[in-house]
Amino acid sequence: MFRTTALALTASTALSTAAFAGGHAMDIVDTAVANGNFTTLVAAVEAAGLVDTLKGDGPFTVFAPTDEAFAALPEGTIEALLADIPTLTGILTYHVIPGAVMSSDLTEGMTAETVNGQSVTFTLDGGAMINGANIVMADIETTNGVIHVIDAVILPE
Repeated sequence: MFRTTALALTASTALSTAAFAGGHAMDIVDTAVANGNFTTLVAAVEAAGLVDTLKGDGPFTVFAPTDEAFAALPEGTIEALLADIPTLTGILTYHVIPGAVMSSDLTEGMTAETVNGQSVTFTLDGGAMINGANIVMADIETTNGVIHVIDAVILPE
């Protein structure tokens, strides 16, 4: 049902290994920081004041855009969002679903309500996607939820 590539599987294993390095698991934020491919996401989470929330008990499912995904936004978008915390918070919370949703839980056309109150839609035909963004790495378990890496920033209505 859920298609992954060998590269994504290898990267997922590397990220999962980093999350559990030293024999102790890390939360969503610490896992993202340790990976190094989410510096823009982490900076945005810090600017929006969401670090404590994403370090909380959860569980949460985070669809985490990579630095490349943020870089693909039109020039000036990131700076504008960092200056508009309410809009930034709305976008970031649109990437979070309450509870732990694993890739095996996804079905074609499934919708889920995000923390910001709007819904996202999943498609599986040709590979797993959320609102048109590819899920390029899935099921990275943390102490308070799961991370799925996506290749685009998804925007609420």
